[in-house]
Amino acid sequence: MDTTPLRDAYRTLLDAAATVADSGDAVPPAGEWNADQILAHVALVGAATVTAVSSVASGAVTTYDNRLAQDAWTLDRLVALAGGNAGLRDRIRIQADALCALGGPMLSEAELDTPVPTLLLSNGTLLVDEPVPLRGLLAGLAEVELPGHAKQLLALLPDGAGQDGS
Repeated sequence: MDTTPLRDAYRTLLDAAATVADSGDAVPPAGEWNADQILAHVALVGAATVTAVSSVASGAVTTYDNRLAQDAWTLDRLVALAGGNAGLRDRIRIQADALCALGGPMLSEAELDTPVPTLLLSNGTLLVDEPVPLRGLLAGLAEVELPGHAKQLLALLPDGAGQDGS
């Protein structure tokens, strides 16, 4: 599996996170996550994805459930455990390296096609409740999850500056 799109999506997200951190003036709208909470969510999703990939590679049965990555207490705890924004960005960078190494050359086509029972929610809305091939989880991360959160981070900038990657 070519992990270039995944690596590129992580790079874009981390660039957006650095831009927002450097601005020092990113305030979320009421009821929305701040930059640290967004990064904690991404780190928790990354950890769940590393777990799924590792489980498939080891022949273990696995599931994929993103509900914990949306829990406010868990997000805030991870922010503290990681040491804040810089620590979260480092963690996400390392997860990106791991997923690109594990999800690409290490896995066979049969492993990438392994169905993983998946439960995905977003803002309380059910998105997926069915088995998804492992390659689909990795592709979803690259095509939807990471780009969506990069945009969400840039939207925190004052007056929406940087929403188009500027």
